[in-house]
Amino acid sequence: MSQVLLIEDHQTVRDGLQLALTRQGHTVHAVGTGEQGLERLRTTPSDVVVLDLMLPGMDGFEVCRRIRQLGDLPIIMLTARNDDMDVVAGLEAGADDYVVKPVQARVLEARIRAVLRRTGGDSRRGDRTGLEQHGALTIDRAALVVSKDGTPVSLAPTELRLLLELSHTPGQVLSRQQLLEAVWEHGYLGDSRLVDACVQRVRAKIEADSSAPLYIQTVRGFGYRFGPL
Repeated sequence: MSQVLLIEDHQTVRDGLQLALTRQGHTVHAVGTGEQGLERLRTTPSDVVVLDLMLPGMDGFEVCRRIRQLGDLPIIMLTARNDDMDVVAGLEAGADDYVVKPVQARVLEARIRAVLRRTGGDSRRGDRTGLEQHGALTIDRAALVVSKDGTPVSLAPTELRLLLELSHTPGQVLSRQQLLEAVWEHGYLGDSRLVDACVQRVRAKIEADSSAPLYIQTVRGFGYRFGPL
């Protein structure tokens, strides 16, 4: 049974989502402000955070950044509008996925299950296990550990899965849609902003110069490829 922290200031929405997710077997701790959410994280273990962006006081963007500084806890953000600036800012702050309001409980629950599968280590390793060396980057698919020059790289579950997916076939170009289906499990014509923002976050952690990447390269008009170095 998963532990969900729901941070949503609108009481009707909060109560409805808490009830729906509880019926699906999750244990839901619901709070109304970002400050309360951060305090709850200090005292109660959680498996995933569902975070409204438009919060009173400390907004969801700042809450997301602070949660990400604490570790790799998965974050699904709720946004009232399918607004490019809001969505991109939330993803750049460290969110793994997002759902546009009004929220359909079944959609949110499916996103929670998908991100929990990523956290649980289902990272599409295929037949390739063990250590791989790519320049200064070492990928241990069995242990799900990435290091650069011998120093561990802290990657959120979605970031790790994206890197594993790309590095599984070095030199092969993967479209954004292929990555959405493999990493986020979005089986429809999905949102490429999820992919682009995640790529930027991973580059910031593994590249010496993220503006001239060696590992995750953009193939304009097609998608991304890993190397060749």
